[in-house]
Amino acid sequence: MIPYRTFPGLDLGPLTIRTFGIMVALGLLVGSVIFVRHGARAGIEPSRLERLALWTLVLGIVGARLMFVLTDAGSFVDRPWAVVALWEGGLQFSGGFLVAVAVLLWWLRRNPGVPGLLASDGMVLGLSVGLAIGRVGCYAVGEHLGGTTGFFLAIHYLGGETREGPIPVGAHIHNTALYEILLLLPLIALLFWMRRRGVPTGWLTATFLLWYGVQRFLTDFLRAYDRRVLGLTGAQYVCIGLVVAGVLLAARLRGRTVPAGDPDRAAPG
Repeated sequence: MIPYRTFPGLDLGPLTIRTFGIMVALGLLVGSVIFVRHGARAGIEPSRLERLALWTLVLGIVGARLMFVLTDAGSFVDRPWAVVALWEGGLQFSGGFLVAVAVLLWWLRRNPGVPGLLASDGMVLGLSVGLAIGRVGCYAVGEHLGGTTGFFLAIHYLGGETREGPIPVGAHIHNTALYEILLLLPLIALLFWMRRRGVPTGWLTATFLLWYGVQRFLTDFLRAYDRRVLGLTGAQYVCIGLVVAGVLLAARLRGRTVPAGDPDRAAPG
């Protein structure tokens, strides 16, 4: 088992650095840089992509927090001010992702010269890295925990405040934030390898939709504290949509030979 104690903050004299907030912010920053550089390689003006990244980040965070609050409203009845306490943890991927997609579609309508699949390839490339970094923050504060298990990658809880629980000290439990990090790392490596190999535009998007959709759908079954509707979490319903979209996109892309990052030859998506 993996020895585990939460580390929600680092005290630097009178100042406390919140691990969750720092890691989420770092993930957003790194993901945005990757997105902008991906588009710039294809000749898109970086300033246009930077504005898109900014709107996506701001509205994506609002959507992710709103979805979390709506699915865990009981936790905020006695602490309504905590709705804005992002540093404590509590962002729902499904809310942020849906808002990000809406922002991207809106931006593409205003920028018809930019191939949609080229933009989405850059977005999922940055998103995969940003998610992996952000999940370190979830791991730090004791979020996305599961039940007891003998799995060799389970955590051996040694203490510390957790977002979910209560967890008895000494328990061996699933930590799906850790599992997501471990599953995202090969996805990130695959996506960057595909880009280096010059795969046709759109295949990075299809690969992310299929991989992450399946990954998150399966790991959510291990979560012990997420609200479920008809046996599934809200994120799992979104993941079904991701997989369907990935299959449809892959079917559309079959046989295409357009190099990734070639805006003149890529079909708008």
